[in-house]
Amino acid sequence: MESVWKAGKWCAYVSACVLGLSAFAVRIPAQPAVQESANSIQALFVSDIHFEPFRDPGAAAQLAAAPVGDWNTILAAPTSADAEAQFTMLEQTCHAKGEDTTDALYQSTLHAIHTRAAHAKFVILSGDLIAHSFSCKYATLFPKAAPAEYRAFVEKTISYVMGGLRTALPGVPVYAALGNNDSDCGDYQLDAHGAFLAESGELFAADLHGAERLRALQTFAAGGYYSASLPAPVEHTRLLVLDDVFMSERYQTCGGNEDRAPAAAQIAWLERQLNEARAKHEKVWVVTHIPPGVNAYATATKGKDICVKGKPTMFLSSEALPDLLAGYGDVIQLAIFAHTHMDEMRLLIPANESAAHRPVAVKVVASISPIDGNNPSFTVAMIDPAHAILADYRVIAASNQTGIDTVWTEEYDFAKTYHEPAFTRAALGSLIRGFKNDPGATSGASQSYIENYGTGMGARELSLFWHPYVCSLTNDDADAYRECVCGK
Repeated sequence: MESVWKAGKWCAYVSACVLGLSAFAVRIPAQPAVQESANSIQALFVSDIHFEPFRDPGAAAQLAAAPVGDWNTILAAPTSADAEAQFTMLEQTCHAKGEDTTDALYQSTLHAIHTRAAHAKFVILSGDLIAHSFSCKYATLFPKAAPAEYRAFVEKTISYVMGGLRTALPGVPVYAALGNNDSDCGDYQLDAHGAFLAESGELFAADLHGAERLRALQTFAAGGYYSASLPAPVEHTRLLVLDDVFMSERYQTCGGNEDRAPAAAQIAWLERQLNEARAKHEKVWVVTHIPPGVNAYATATKGKDICVKGKPTMFLSSEALPDLLAGYGDVIQLAIFAHTHMDEMRLLIPANESAAHRPVAVKVVASISPIDGNNPSFTVAMIDPAHAILADYRVIAASNQTGIDTVWTEEYDFAKTYHEPAFTRAALGSLIRGFKNDPGATSGASQSYIENYGTGMGARELSLFWHPYVCSLTNDDADAYRECVCGK
């Protein structure tokens, strides 16, 4: 996301719309933890870390040669004398749009997590562990490297990121999804049944056990997805982790080809899992990276006047995923997405509501990476374990984007801000109806949402395309979105 809006790109569109591990050292600062209540437990939601191991290009060769257990020491060492100039040149070569999460910022994040989420029973990491332009940066620094060497470096970077979380919260299981950047060949590129998925599955299934772990290794090797049981005291709840990069509009194989078979296979697996959960009277959480529906930001900034012609920019290539999820609202208690780097809520609404077809509550988790101008943040969730409901959450945000002298404080509390008893389909339905009835974004709830959308960004950019944005919160297909935006 750009930090400053370009009026010429979206003005006409908006005007039309408004009308109608031990190796990972964690130093602990003195900060209060968010406590559990009598009827809830704590969990951590974190996403879009986009860890940048190339911040000191002079240390890249050491990182490539060393085991991941030595990375903490290498990254904590004084940087090369020309590190700033070399990194600037690297960013320019790869046309990078900004800076991702440095080790200083990641260590600061881990410190804050260790204290502010100290009672977490589990962690949800919803994708994009490695930095933007990762493959270009590596190729620039290692022009003669073989594909297997690049794959090993990606896997070590992912291991470092996940290892940091596991050390910050010892013994707490981490359930992670892959994002569009998490690949051994390029952004939005991945091969089903490839070596990367087979090898990295060990990292993602590390906190699973027995038959569940073996099944996860098999499905992850096939397409980056797996099933796990949320830990006690959460009762009878199945976590389904997907890799929806295969469903993205931009997906290609590592060879640059189109292939929709992996997406179809994953949707079929998901449907089997949901049917099985329904038959066993289990509750379900779904976690993946890219949200379904309309990318209202991209649609607006590209100047698409969808009320006259053109199609809104979509996140996914079809409605298969949201349509399937909306058909199991009786068992899905929560869906967690990320990717936009912003703090958002959405609602998946079925075409025909019934006992089984109910809206599904969606939480979109904001990023650690500050590349879009937002300050880093993570979400401390309070879970009702008996019903697997997101009872409340608090967003913990950084005071700056560097990790140096950074203070982490509570940005907002969902229940206190929106005066809702829990993050449920009913609460979201009520909130979003209120947003739709407030096209000028003048209500307290609308103003709070706009303020919290991009932590620390200052400029209230969302207000500039509030009406079309609100339409994207419940309308996942292009026609329904156009009707909401244009009033046709």
